[in-house]
Amino acid sequence: MKGPLFYAKILLFGEYGIIKDSKGLSIPYNFYRGALKLSAEGEFVDSHKKLLAFCEYLRQLPKEIVCFDWDHLQADLDQKMYFDSSIPQGYGVGSSGALVAAIYDQYALDKITVLENLTKEKLQQLKAIFSAMESFFHGKSSGLDPLNSYLSLPILIHSKDSIEPTGLPSQNPKGKGAVFLLDSGIVGETAPMVSIFLKNMEQEPFRLMMKEQFIRYTDHCVDDFLSGDFRSLFANTKKLSQLVLNNFKPMIPEQFHALWSKGLETNDYYLKLCGSGGGGYILGFTEDFEKAKTALEDYRLEVVYNF
Repeated sequence: MKGPLFYAKILLFGEYGIIKDSKGLSIPYNFYRGALKLSAEGEFVDSHKKLLAFCEYLRQLPKEIVCFDWDHLQADLDQKMYFDSSIPQGYGVGSSGALVAAIYDQYALDKITVLENLTKEKLQQLKAIFSAMESFFHGKSSGLDPLNSYLSLPILIHSKDSIEPTGLPSQNPKGKGAVFLLDSGIVGETAPMVSIFLKNMEQEPFRLMMKEQFIRYTDHCVDDFLSGDFRSLFANTKKLSQLVLNNFKPMIPEQFHALWSKGLETNDYYLKLCGSGGGGYILGFTEDFEKAKTALEDYRLEVVYNF
């Protein structure tokens, strides 16, 4: 047995904001991928054990949310099924989301398939199912990562209750501008970061900043990106980057605070959180990738999108 491939995802815009109904834009990232396989050996024994624990959790989910073919699933678990994945864990690119999508695709009964007419109601239903499934990994999940991985399409988030697949402007392979990933070299954990955010939301100044600035800049960035207005995109990304540096310092590893500031001062690049932060990848935006590469020569960069 070898299940179909499920890809990583990148939330270009909307980290933390989508919890409070900002817009968001999530895209598949097929550089990393994972698939279910049988007969775990060596390094994959750990993956098999995690899968056993995950499936125990899935057994507890209410049947009105999702039902699985447990005979089939158990038979494959008995054959030491594991998730063979190149998606780095704790890096903000959806490693657990791809696993959730793979399990749903292979074993869910009455599943909503990617081939049918995906109405807004069906998308919301899928998102709710994936939210319940992925909560095993993070304590609380929006369900967006597995949805992105399952559909393998860019997803535009209008609000918590309104999402739709979307198209992206064509890439320019010869363009100087780029969205890139910067490898922090640190594994991050989602749950503690979300806890810090929710605690901050109890403070009135932080709530106001989210409402009056963070959500506004995020919404502008999403609109700019989708309309291909890159001049405006970089102006709004700079504002968003500065706002994150000022208000989300615990989510940015300390050794990157100066690097973050340097980008804002030189305009060679702007950094932002990739997912919940705390480590993993940091997202970068630049109008001149060669300049950014020189400025960030000590770090591993991966281009995600060319302007």
